[in-house]
Amino acid sequence: QVQLVESGGGLVQAGGSLRLSCAASGRTFSSYAMGWFRQAPVKEREFVAAISWNGRNTTYTDSVKGRFTISRNNAKNTVDLQMSSLKPEDTAVYYCVAGLQRMSTIDVEYDYWGQGTQVTVSS
Repeated sequence: QVQLVESGGGLVQAGGSLRLSCAASGRTFSSYAMGWFRQAPVKEREFVAAISWNGRNTTYTDSVKGRFTISRNNAKNTVDLQMSSLKPEDTAVYYCVAGLQRMSTIDVEYDYWGQGTQVTVSS
């Protein structure tokens, strides 16, 4: 069982930066691929970024490439999402996810989800 708790969301102006953090419980954190999804009002949930269990591989949705960076610290059981050059269209609830399968862009392949943290980007 893994519990995920996100933090770091908030209100920021367009062009600004935020860093989301996800703290995971459990001693097997390093076994899990980790990722971030987001869901904006009246929109479907979408993949944002993912990182492999050892941190060597990452993948991003096209709209955030070059602006967002995902990283993890297996010693601290944390995964972060550094977001820069934020745009109003990045406004959403961001969810941290963990999965025992390989790093994936598909939501159903993740076993655990956090409660989410709100990110609002004003224009």
